[in-house]
Amino acid sequence: MSDAALWAALADPHRRAIVALLLEGPHTVGEIAGACGLSQPSTSKHLKVLREAGLVRVRQDAQRRVHALDPAPIAALDAWLEPYRRLWNRSLDALGRRLDETPDDP
Repeated sequence: MSDAALWAALADPHRRAIVALLLEGPHTVGEIAGACGLSQPSTSKHLKVLREAGLVRVRQDAQRRVHALDPAPIAALDAWLEPYRRLWNRSLDALGRRLDETPDDP
């Protein structure tokens, strides 16, 4: 699982919708397709990309394949984003201080 594969997998809005849905819990391909408004073949293709990127894992439950998020790659992305989050927080804090110093217009 490379950072490039993670970003590439998340670049597609349908795959981001699938990831958001899987935040709620595990789902079958049919449930994901219905919730995302996709065909089952299209959903399966998107899930394959997400699995290959390490974002989704699958388990067999009788005749069904149940997909769930793997939190480890999400944690890695969060760690990568942390310096940028600090940068934005500092910028927003500075903006807040500046706005607090600005007198209100009567």
